[in-house]
Amino acid sequence: MHMKRGDTVPSVILKDKDKRPFNTNSFKGEKATVIYFYPKNFTSECTKEACEFRDSYQDFKDLGAEVIAISADSEVSHSKFVTKFNLPFIFLSDKNKEARKAFGVQSSLLGLLPGRETFIFDKKGVLRMRFNNMFASGHTEKALEKLNILKDEEA
Repeated sequence: MHMKRGDTVPSVILKDKDKRPFNTNSFKGEKATVIYFYPKNFTSECTKEACEFRDSYQDFKDLGAEVIAISADSEVSHSKFVTKFNLPFIFLSDKNKEARKAFGVQSSLLGLLPGRETFIFDKKGVLRMRFNNMFASGHTEKALEKLNILKDEEA
């Protein structure tokens, strides 16, 4: 399945960094959601991306949005990653690649690396934008730009 604009956020239950179940559509009907998929904790590009989202987290909150990060890393790895880099948003473990499949995230580099992709859902849980780029730079900026546009549309 390849998600396209207008699709609704899939319901996938994954474990967070504290091993608690969390549904990817938990904020549907409540607030906009940015869900980003990334390859691996503690790698240079993934750390850069997570820290960019961290540094802009208040901007996301001000726009009424929540950020969710998803990778195949374990809950324990997520917990260490969050602690080391003081990451304030939700991290989910997708060990079985259920969420990657549900969201249609493609692998990169001839299938050697899990893809890096960001999805922006409005308050109703409708996909308004997806951004796919293996480089960390740009994901935070694109998400904030789209959320600002959505905020203007709602006004």
